[in-house]
Amino acid sequence: MKFLVTIVILTFTAQAQPLPVKVENGVRAKMRDGVTLVADVYRPATEGKFPVLLQRTPYNRASGAGGHVEVSAQGYVVIVQDTRGRFESQGEFYPFRHESNDGYDTIEWAAALPYSNGKVGMFGGSYVGATQMLASIAKPPHLVSIFPYVTASEYYNGWTYQSGAFMQWFASSWTSGLAVDTLRRKAVADPKAWVQGLPVETYKLLELPSTATLAPYYQDWVAHETDDGYWKPWKISDHYGEMNVKGLHAAGWHDIFLRGSIENFIGMRRSSPAKASQRLIVGPWAHAATSPEGKIGDVTFGKQAVLDMNGTLLRWADFALRDARNEYATGAPVRLFVMGENVWRDEQEFPLARTKYTNYYLRLGTLDTAPPGSEPPQVFTYNPANPVPTLGGRLCCGGYIPPGPADQSPNESRPDVLVFSTPPLERDVEATGWITVKLFASTSATDTDFTAMLTDVDPSGYSRLLTDGIVRARYRNSRVRAEKVEPGKIQEYTIDLWAASNLFKAGHRIRLAISSSNFPRFQLNFNTGEGVMGSTRMVSAKQTIYHDSEHPSALVLPVIPR
Repeated sequence: MKFLVTIVILTFTAQAQPLPVKVENGVRAKMRDGVTLVADVYRPATEGKFPVLLQRTPYNRASGAGGHVEVSAQGYVVIVQDTRGRFESQGEFYPFRHESNDGYDTIEWAAALPYSNGKVGMFGGSYVGATQMLASIAKPPHLVSIFPYVTASEYYNGWTYQSGAFMQWFASSWTSGLAVDTLRRKAVADPKAWVQGLPVETYKLLELPSTATLAPYYQDWVAHETDDGYWKPWKISDHYGEMNVKGLHAAGWHDIFLRGSIENFIGMRRSSPAKASQRLIVGPWAHAATSPEGKIGDVTFGKQAVLDMNGTLLRWADFALRDARNEYATGAPVRLFVMGENVWRDEQEFPLARTKYTNYYLRLGTLDTAPPGSEPPQVFTYNPANPVPTLGGRLCCGGYIPPGPADQSPNESRPDVLVFSTPPLERDVEATGWITVKLFASTSATDTDFTAMLTDVDPSGYSRLLTDGIVRARYRNSRVRAEKVEPGKIQEYTIDLWAASNLFKAGHRIRLAISSSNFPRFQLNFNTGEGVMGSTRMVSAKQTIYHDSEHPSALVLPVIPR
């Protein structure tokens, strides 16, 4: 499955005379354990030594050749390598497991090439971003910079699970895409091995594998539903202080890895020896291609929302690998796209220092900045056999459900969705930063989920998705240890909606929807308290949402004064 994203903002000025480029296909590099990985090398066809831009991908190194030539023509050696167990590279693919060592070995191999000047930068998105982060924690001496976009900071929370809930659509669809090449590799490549066999009709074109052999990591992910030792070797956030690399971190407000991308910037800005050379870009992007007009999901944000990826890469590389005094040397460290207003804005930090965190309290059908008084709770029934369907949002992959902003009004009329809206706003309200919901609730079950969805409702009634979140009740206090809930007991839940930047215009309404499912984005909670692995039994749950003076449920918005 090829990762697609069209993300920009920055332009670059190509040198007056681009250099001729020589392409070497199938260049082999041996890793420390003897496994050989295969790369294509694009380099200036002229004398001299040049910085290296390295991409390590599981999505077929042959993709994007034209863009690599364009970058190389500006005086860079571009190396694109198939990761272990993918396409022409040897070995077995298992996500994350080999990327630190293989990344280290590849970087040091690239730095020693005769046409390399010894400075290596990495670039790429999604899992290609993970190969950069995992290489960085291995501290290869010649890695100078990274440009990871739309990628995570760890691979339990924010890649496979979110607040204890299994991110089922991503995990299954991404695995299916990867399995295509894995299955191809298991086909009989050389019929000579079978030509002596009798009878001839027993020729085995393929030994059909099970999920356990074709994608063992998927079953491992389901088996390890807590943040246990299985995940620790790949927890990037434990290593920010050791990652002495310049970083341009790009994220999308509608991207499935938004939180991790931002946390990588914040963590490295705080702890990395290269803290002064961390930059953040956040656009309105989803984990999919953006149209030339800047359309993401249902919404066209304008051509200004489209990222010239090669131009951005070159400007960043000029700063990071050639010490150019461009905008990355002198400009603001943070650049954000404010949706609703659809403009870019420079900032000095994230979250913004001038944020006024404001409670919008849940009332009977409304959101209000005034605290609630004596109000009765609201009740709905969550039936896992009839879940709230996913409409857009932070999705990847497979194309079955388009990612990005989508109208949520079809779900808002369901009896298992509680809707809370402000009156039409009298003035503009900007919310930029981390968003949470503090929810007081009880359930008739021993475990359940609570979901929250924030939308911007225009005067026509179109309810534009901004951000969503979930909490699995048994992981309300810890992602390391499950704790069943006591049926009927009121609990306070924190639902992390990650982040957004949006201008709610005067006349629009701020809306919050509360429910217990968002399927197939998240795996259904069957309300039994049983683990994910092997569970099939479902029961319905009576959910009670409280919003009175003793239980002030609230949407907490990061309001930016204007």
